[in-house]
Amino acid sequence: MNNKRTVVIGFLGSVLDSGFHNERWLKWRPTVSLVDHADLPVARLELIHQAMHRDIARCVAADIARVSPGTDVRLTEQSLTNPWDFEEVYASLQDFAEALSFHPDEEDYLVHITTGTHVQQICLFLMTESRQFPGRLVQSSPEDSKKRTAKGRYSIIDLDLSKYDRLAARVRRRASEGTLFLKSGIETKNRRFNLLMEQIEHVAIHSREPILLTGPTGAGKSQLARRIFELKKLRHQVAGALVEVNCATLRGDAAMSTLFGHVKGAFTGALQDRAGVIRSADGGLLFLDEVGELGLDEQAMLLRALEEKRFLPMGSDREAKSDFQLIAGTNRDLVRAVGQGRFREDLLARLNLWSFQLPGLSERPEDIEPNLDFELNKAAQRLSRRVTMNREARDRFLKFAQSPEALWIGNFRDLNAAVTRMVTLATGGRITEEILDPELARLRAAWSRPGEGTADPGGVLTPLLGRDKVKELDLFDQVQLASVVEVCRKSQTLSEAGRKLFGVSREGRKTPNDADRLRKYLARFGLDWDSCRSS
Repeated sequence: MNNKRTVVIGFLGSVLDSGFHNERWLKWRPTVSLVDHADLPVARLELIHQAMHRDIARCVAADIARVSPGTDVRLTEQSLTNPWDFEEVYASLQDFAEALSFHPDEEDYLVHITTGTHVQQICLFLMTESRQFPGRLVQSSPEDSKKRTAKGRYSIIDLDLSKYDRLAARVRRRASEGTLFLKSGIETKNRRFNLLMEQIEHVAIHSREPILLTGPTGAGKSQLARRIFELKKLRHQVAGALVEVNCATLRGDAAMSTLFGHVKGAFTGALQDRAGVIRSADGGLLFLDEVGELGLDEQAMLLRALEEKRFLPMGSDREAKSDFQLIAGTNRDLVRAVGQGRFREDLLARLNLWSFQLPGLSERPEDIEPNLDFELNKAAQRLSRRVTMNREARDRFLKFAQSPEALWIGNFRDLNAAVTRMVTLATGGRITEEILDPELARLRAAWSRPGEGTADPGGVLTPLLGRDKVKELDLFDQVQLASVVEVCRKSQTLSEAGRKLFGVSREGRKTPNDADRLRKYLARFGLDWDSCRSS
């Protein structure tokens, strides 16, 4: 049983609550009606009004004393210059809330949103939704909207969505649908990746600030940027177009002209005006892939365009405007680039508000199978014919694709190319082992070529360190560390592995501690005995 006292907070209705003659008892007055319900005993009414309506407020208080003697009416006078000014009304309500003592353990609070200007009602809603008023909304209405008789009715609205099971389920379902949309409908299984996509979905819908997508080449940055745009378009959050530029292709005057446009005669060959991609993205989304390849001058102008929505086209003395959202993609370490003087620190700070690193395909082995099906379906649509893999070929491909041997240096580009080749050769509509074997050989050969990604002999280091960390190691360290890991795998204990590795140098030591030497060596690379063995 709820023994809490009910407290109502609301504005005086200067029109609906007004009346001084006996006829007022024949009409519906929202504030008076609300306290005149046997099933809603109101212990206290906090009634906010302006000084010019002081007489109406006193009359309402006196009438409430007649219909509900147990209700304590407390009048609060507000001095508003303009009750339709959002900032003024909201600030005044915040001051009121801070001065009011709330006791949720003893009192239930209802916020009456029927009276007052529309701005005042909106502010009451926002204050309740943000829990500055720790209660629920109450709406009152006459029983007959035409006759507006004195007897009215009320309804209570709780803004805690978690209490509405069907609504909460709908909210969760819509968020899930948005996340699945960003993943191109692929039911991925990697938990880290799924959590990452949920975050990106939330940010994409609730923010227009720049988004920075990092990760290795082929991890899907361009595809994700397009899906973000399509998602925002479905939610009617963008009116303009998606404009894409690969910054690695921009050099010199062409870079400035492509990004910011130019006027006729700005440089040799500028035969007519050019708008530039930033102006073309006005009201829409601009995706700058490989943003780390931009020159410092272009970076400075891009920063100003981001912060002020203004920029100066080449050769022009008149500024142009563009209100766009930026998604930037890069496979470079921009923090390191800042240290090397190749990337502006202030631009990175602006881009780094929402930064998401997409993992490589080899870091998501459990997602290779659903992505294989996705690529097969894409190929079928492209060729207008269905192509499948027989069970033996599928099992062998997945076993290889999920093994340390599969480096996936090009990530989804490698997977797409492999599927495209196999589908093209499957003239009978079925990929067999005869088609699979040459493809596996081709992938092994591609990943073993010097200069492509990393040496990583035998694919030993990538599963342990990740491809990006392996790339940071000298070839000498890669070869040496890979050999050490192989010895660890073939040894039963850390000491046994140490004796094998330091069999010569240990003879010259009075107190050899091979296990400690090996432990310290592995620690240099962030590894330990257990990780080497479990891999």
